[in-house]
Amino acid sequence: MTDLTITRLLDAPRELAFRVWTDPDHLAHWWGPAGFTTRSCTVNLTEGGRWRTCISDGETELWASGVYHEIVPPERLVFSFAWEEPEGARGHDTLVTVVLADRDGKTEMTFHQEIFETVAERDDHVDGWQSCFGRLTTYLTELD
Repeated sequence: MTDLTITRLLDAPRELAFRVWTDPDHLAHWWGPAGFTTRSCTVNLTEGGRWRTCISDGETELWASGVYHEIVPPERLVFSFAWEEPEGARGHDTLVTVVLADRDGKTEMTFHQEIFETVAERDDHVDGWQSCFGRLTTYLTELD
């Protein structure tokens, strides 16, 4: 199986969870695994609009970008995701679907990314996304 699904219960209302996924000022606070900071984040939040981020650990810059395919506030976000190669070429495109469900004032986030070229490539993303979502959880508590 070459897709990845992660589910988390976020201690925030669904509208806020959607906003931190779609507002570049919020994204810059939690996007990327621990040890990385977001150096650049642009979002054109329209279907067909593009997004692009740059994260860095102080030594390496990693650029990723994609296109929004579906935007249903505050419950669903679908976008392509690909790393940009150092030579400027675009890496393999995957499709990310984020579903946000209300759970008594909290938000159940289901993150699904498909289709990776290999199981190893998928597995390389698990720790990164888990770390990223740990930062998201922390950031949401700071907004209270």
